[in-house]
Amino acid sequence: MKKILFLVAMIAALASCKDKKMVVMSKGKAEINTDAKTIKATDGSGHEEQEVTLGGGKTVFKLSTPAGEATVELLENGLYIVNVKNDTIIGSYQRYSDPSASKQSMTQDELKKQLDSLQLLSQGKNISAANRNFYILPNTATKITDNTNAMVVGPYHRMRSAEKVDGKDPEVYRFYSIKEIREMILKLQVLTTPEKK
Repeated sequence: MKKILFLVAMIAALASCKDKKMVVMSKGKAEINTDAKTIKATDGSGHEEQEVTLGGGKTVFKLSTPAGEATVELLENGLYIVNVKNDTIIGSYQRYSDPSASKQSMTQDELKKQLDSLQLLSQGKNISAANRNFYILPNTATKITDNTNAMVVGPYHRMRSAEKVDGKDPEVYRFYSIKEIREMILKLQVLTTPEKK
Protein backbone atom coordinates (compact mmCIF):
# COMPACT_ATOMS: atom_id res chain seq x y z
CA MET A 1 0.00 0.00 0.00
CA LYS A 2 2.87 2.38 0.85
CA LYS A 3 4.41 1.71 -2.58
CA ILE A 4 1.15 2.63 -4.31
CA LEU A 5 0.81 5.85 -2.28
CA PHE A 6 4.44 6.72 -3.04
CA LEU A 7 3.86 6.08 -6.76
CA VAL A 8 0.73 8.26 -6.76
CA ALA A 9 2.65 11.03 -4.95
CA MET A 10 5.50 10.82 -7.50
CA ILE A 11 3.08 11.01 -10.45
CA ALA A 12 1.35 14.03 -8.89
CA ALA A 13 4.72 15.71 -8.28
CA LEU A 14 5.84 15.12 -11.87
CA ALA A 15 2.52 16.40 -13.22
CA SER A 16 2.81 19.60 -11.18
CA CYS A 17 6.27 20.27 -12.73
CA LYS A 18 4.66 20.72 -16.15
CA ASP A 19 4.10 24.42 -15.61
CA LYS A 20 5.03 25.68 -19.05
CA LYS A 21 3.66 24.93 -22.49
CA MET A 22 4.66 26.24 -25.90
CA VAL A 23 2.80 26.13 -29.18
CA VAL A 24 5.33 26.17 -32.03
CA MET A 25 3.88 27.63 -35.24
CA SER A 26 5.74 26.82 -38.44
CA LYS A 27 5.37 26.52 -42.20
CA GLY A 28 5.79 22.80 -42.67
CA LYS A 29 6.66 20.62 -39.69
CA ALA A 30 9.40 21.91 -37.36
CA GLU A 31 11.88 19.61 -35.63
CA ILE A 32 11.68 20.18 -31.88
CA ASN A 33 14.35 18.63 -29.65
CA THR A 34 13.43 19.25 -26.01
CA ASP A 35 16.63 17.61 -24.73
CA ALA A 36 18.98 19.72 -26.86
CA LYS A 37 16.59 22.73 -26.60
CA THR A 38 16.56 23.33 -30.36
CA ILE A 39 13.86 24.04 -32.91
CA LYS A 40 14.66 23.68 -36.61
CA ALA A 41 12.23 24.80 -39.29
CA THR A 42 12.38 24.95 -43.06
CA ASP A 43 10.12 26.88 -45.41
CA GLY A 44 7.75 23.96 -46.03
CA SER A 45 4.15 24.04 -47.11
CA GLY A 46 1.07 24.64 -45.02
CA HIS A 47 0.67 25.91 -41.48
CA GLU A 48 1.73 23.51 -38.72
CA GLU A 49 1.36 23.70 -34.95
CA GLN A 50 3.01 21.55 -32.30
CA GLU A 51 2.24 21.77 -28.60
CA VAL A 52 5.03 20.90 -26.17
CA THR A 53 4.73 20.71 -22.38
CA LEU A 54 7.84 21.76 -20.44
CA GLY A 55 8.85 21.89 -16.79
CA GLY A 56 9.00 25.04 -14.69
CA GLY A 57 11.87 27.50 -14.52
CA LYS A 58 13.80 29.26 -17.26
CA THR A 59 13.90 27.47 -20.63
CA VAL A 60 16.03 28.61 -23.58
CA PHE A 61 15.64 27.30 -27.14
CA LYS A 62 17.97 27.89 -30.09
CA LEU A 63 16.07 28.46 -33.35
CA SER A 64 17.22 27.71 -36.86
CA THR A 65 14.56 28.88 -39.30
CA PRO A 66 14.03 30.52 -42.73
CA ALA A 67 14.21 33.86 -40.87
CA GLY A 68 17.70 32.98 -39.56
CA GLU A 69 19.22 31.92 -36.24
CA ALA A 70 17.86 33.13 -32.91
CA THR A 71 17.50 32.28 -29.24
CA VAL A 72 14.25 32.55 -27.31
CA GLU A 73 13.84 32.50 -23.54
CA LEU A 74 10.71 31.22 -21.84
CA LEU A 75 11.24 32.68 -18.38
CA GLU A 76 7.97 32.32 -16.50
CA ASN A 77 5.46 29.52 -16.29
CA GLY A 78 2.51 29.80 -18.67
CA LEU A 79 1.51 29.32 -22.30
CA TYR A 80 3.82 30.61 -25.06
CA ILE A 81 3.57 30.97 -28.83
CA VAL A 82 6.90 30.37 -30.62
CA ASN A 83 6.88 31.72 -34.18
CA VAL A 84 9.33 29.91 -36.47
CA LYS A 85 7.50 31.00 -39.63
CA ASN A 86 8.94 33.61 -41.97
CA ASP A 87 5.80 35.68 -41.28
CA THR A 88 4.39 37.76 -38.44
CA ILE A 89 1.58 36.21 -36.40
CA ILE A 90 -1.10 38.47 -34.92
CA GLY A 91 -3.74 37.45 -32.41
CA SER A 92 -5.84 38.25 -29.39
CA TYR A 93 -8.09 36.92 -26.67
CA GLN A 94 -11.58 36.05 -27.90
CA ARG A 95 -14.48 36.63 -25.53
CA TYR A 96 -16.60 33.51 -25.18
CA SER A 97 -20.23 33.75 -26.19
CA ASP A 98 -22.93 31.18 -26.68
CA PRO A 99 -23.56 30.83 -30.46
CA SER A 100 -27.30 31.30 -29.91
CA ALA A 101 -26.64 34.62 -28.16
CA SER A 102 -24.05 35.95 -30.62
CA LYS A 103 -24.82 38.93 -32.79
CA GLN A 104 -25.51 38.17 -36.45
CA SER A 105 -25.07 41.70 -37.85
CA MET A 106 -22.98 44.80 -37.21
CA THR A 107 -23.60 48.51 -37.57
CA GLN A 108 -21.35 50.67 -39.74
CA ASP A 109 -19.84 52.16 -36.57
CA GLU A 110 -19.00 48.68 -35.23
CA LEU A 111 -17.44 47.73 -38.58
CA LYS A 112 -15.34 50.90 -38.62
CA LYS A 113 -14.20 50.27 -35.05
CA GLN A 114 -13.17 46.70 -35.96
CA LEU A 115 -11.39 47.99 -39.08
CA ASP A 116 -9.46 50.58 -37.04
CA SER A 117 -8.47 47.93 -34.51
CA LEU A 118 -7.23 45.54 -37.23
CA GLN A 119 -5.24 48.32 -38.93
CA LEU A 120 -3.51 49.16 -35.63
CA LEU A 121 -2.77 45.47 -34.98
CA SER A 122 -1.31 45.02 -38.48
CA GLN A 123 1.08 47.90 -37.73
CA GLY A 124 2.08 46.46 -34.36
CA LYS A 125 0.32 49.32 -32.52
CA ASN A 126 -1.91 49.17 -29.45
CA ILE A 127 -0.30 45.82 -28.55
CA SER A 128 -0.03 44.97 -24.86
CA ALA A 129 -0.41 42.10 -22.43
CA ALA A 130 -3.14 44.14 -20.70
CA ASN A 131 -5.10 44.29 -23.98
CA ARG A 132 -4.41 40.56 -24.47
CA ASN A 133 -3.38 41.06 -28.09
CA PHE A 134 -0.13 39.95 -29.64
CA TYR A 135 2.17 40.82 -32.56
CA ILE A 136 4.66 37.95 -32.81
CA LEU A 137 7.56 38.51 -35.20
CA PRO A 138 9.46 35.61 -36.83
CA ASN A 139 11.98 33.88 -34.52
CA THR A 140 10.36 35.14 -31.33
CA ALA A 141 8.39 33.67 -28.43
CA THR A 142 5.61 35.44 -26.54
CA LYS A 143 3.86 34.45 -23.35
CA ILE A 144 0.12 34.80 -23.89
CA THR A 145 -1.33 33.63 -20.57
CA ASP A 146 -0.59 31.92 -17.26
CA ASN A 147 -3.23 29.32 -18.15
CA THR A 148 -1.50 26.41 -19.91
CA ASN A 149 -4.94 24.92 -20.67
CA ALA A 150 -6.08 27.93 -22.72
CA MET A 151 -7.24 27.15 -26.27
CA VAL A 152 -5.13 28.45 -29.17
CA VAL A 153 -6.62 28.67 -32.66
CA GLY A 154 -3.83 29.24 -35.17
CA PRO A 155 -3.63 30.92 -38.57
CA TYR A 156 -5.59 29.35 -41.43
CA HIS A 157 -7.77 27.37 -38.99
CA ARG A 158 -11.44 27.90 -38.32
CA MET A 159 -12.63 28.65 -34.82
CA ARG A 160 -13.57 25.47 -33.00
CA SER A 161 -16.40 25.10 -30.56
CA ALA A 162 -15.56 25.72 -26.94
CA GLU A 163 -17.58 24.88 -23.87
CA LYS A 164 -17.67 26.05 -20.29
CA VAL A 165 -15.65 23.86 -17.92
CA ASP A 166 -16.81 23.70 -14.31
CA GLY A 167 -19.05 26.71 -14.99
CA LYS A 168 -16.13 28.86 -16.25
CA ASP A 169 -15.90 30.39 -19.71
CA PRO A 170 -13.09 28.94 -21.85
CA GLU A 171 -9.97 31.06 -22.38
CA VAL A 172 -9.52 31.26 -26.16
CA TYR A 173 -6.87 33.05 -28.24
CA ARG A 174 -7.23 33.42 -32.03
CA PHE A 175 -4.15 34.02 -34.21
CA TYR A 176 -3.80 35.02 -37.87
CA SER A 177 -0.94 35.50 -40.29
CA ILE A 178 -0.35 39.12 -41.21
CA LYS A 179 -1.52 38.20 -44.74
CA GLU A 180 -4.90 37.07 -43.34
CA ILE A 181 -5.23 40.32 -41.35
CA ARG A 182 -4.55 42.40 -44.48
CA GLU A 183 -7.21 40.41 -46.38
CA MET A 184 -9.73 41.04 -43.58
CA ILE A 185 -8.94 44.75 -43.69
CA LEU A 186 -9.66 44.85 -47.43
CA LYS A 187 -13.00 43.04 -46.95
CA LEU A 188 -14.03 45.41 -44.15
CA GLN A 189 -13.03 48.45 -46.21
CA VAL A 190 -15.43 47.30 -48.93
CA LEU A 191 -18.23 46.89 -46.36
CA THR A 192 -17.65 50.35 -44.88
CA THR A 193 -17.66 52.12 -48.26
CA PRO A 194 -21.02 53.75 -49.08
CA GLU A 195 -22.73 52.45 -52.19
CA LYS A 196 -22.56 54.73 -55.23
CA LYS A 197 -25.90 55.91 -56.59
